[in-house]
Amino acid sequence: MELPPFALSALPLWLDLIGTFVFGLSGGMLAVRRQLDLFGVMVLSVAAATAGGVIRDMAIGDTPVAMLRDNRYLALAVAAGLVAFLAHRQVERLNKPVMLLDALGLGVFAVSGSQKALMFGLGPVQACLLGVLTAVGGGAVRDLLVAEVPRVLREEVYAVAAILGAAVAVGGTALDLPVLVTATAGVLLTFVVRVLSVRLGLRIPRAR
Repeated sequence: MELPPFALSALPLWLDLIGTFVFGLSGGMLAVRRQLDLFGVMVLSVAAATAGGVIRDMAIGDTPVAMLRDNRYLALAVAAGLVAFLAHRQVERLNKPVMLLDALGLGVFAVSGSQKALMFGLGPVQACLLGVLTAVGGGAVRDLLVAEVPRVLREEVYAVAAILGAAVAVGGTALDLPVLVTATAGVLLTFVVRVLSVRLGLRIPRAR
């Protein structure tokens, strides 16, 4: 069942907010693993949660960027950091929690970024590109802050998963399919591809 117009315009926002919390939690958990203090956990959580959206909004000229206009972004990022700091033992009971949270955030931001780009009048290819930038931006900044080579630059199937999810969301919009269905499919496809690539040890080819 198709969503009403007001819900269509709000969908990228809600995806953004979900992705903000999930990526914030992944950043906070990585900070806890690296034994950073509370301030370090907050920095990594906020950076992971908001960097991708900031890059996207600056690219499409939506300024001031959403995280500076809407207090919910920063509140969710801080809340995610506090959850990681106070309840990291419970979160760690998941198998590979950082990877799972990162995969979920990757899918949510790939879809929200591409949908917002379409709302601003960009073409399908450009919308996919913005979706990928939104998805990988936060994780790249998070990894750099702990002196790791960003996952998007390694041989892991990371950006490719985001490309697939963004393409599904953009393609569904072009075919006038129900936006909630295509958004869900895009998130799930990104998540499944990313998780399976880790489980099966799939790698992008490297130069010999």
